[in-house]
Amino acid sequence: MDYKKLQQFIDSVVKTGAAEVIVESEDMKITIRTQLPANTVATTQVIAQPAVAQQPQVAVTEQVLSENKDEKVNEIDESKFHVVKSPMVGTFYRKPAPDKPPFINVGDEVKKGQVLCLIEAMKLFNEVEAEVDGKIVKILVDDASPVEFDQPLFLIEPV
Repeated sequence: MDYKKLQQFIDSVVKTGAAEVIVESEDMKITIRTQLPANTVATTQVIAQPAVAQQPQVAVTEQVLSENKDEKVNEIDESKFHVVKSPMVGTFYRKPAPDKPPFINVGDEVKKGQVLCLIEAMKLFNEVEAEVDGKIVKILVDDASPVEFDQPLFLIEPV
């Protein structure tokens, strides 16, 4: 199964508030369980089991933003800014190489299609490009930090 589609499916399940979803095929079984105790971090657990019982079980756990982080993101008036979000899970890099300057800084003018950062996933470096012309207002992630799918990375004030 494609990881990006799996991540989108997990996000859909979390948004619906379903407690458990099970999907089975001939060669795989996926169980998604959500637990939402009051005032705690929401977690989603995905367990992929091969149909043959002798093969090992693979477990992946995803941490969803806590209520405090949600509040900070919501404090910013998103209608005024364009939010650039991570297209995948990986490691965020502001520079093309350790000895090179960052692609962009706060206050820089950017053009649609301009590279803003790199996200490393499985030893591949993927460029994240600006989706609009504008000015970088805020960089929301530290260099060399892990990022989640759909996590906000930049705020751009459109021109």
